[in-house]
Amino acid sequence: MYYKDYKGDSISTSVSVRLPDDIARSLEDLAATIERPKTYVIRKAIEEYLREYADYLIALERLNDKDDAIVSEAKMRELLGTPD
Repeated sequence: MYYKDYKGDSISTSVSVRLPDDIARSLEDLAATIERPKTYVIRKAIEEYLREYADYLIALERLNDKDDAIVSEAKMRELLGTPD
């Protein structure tokens, strides 16, 4: 599995990053707007990125897997029983 959901475990790791001033200001503004700490915003952003990237890697693997049949939109609608 490419990504494991964060479950709020008590063990954490500290990471230090340098951000361009404009991103740092946007982070400050967002954190203030939603009344959450910057660490919350950063953690949520990283979690979402990891989920999206994991989906991308799975899609890429499937695209490159010659044994994985490609299903047309029409066939998928038929399988799902959804109207056109």
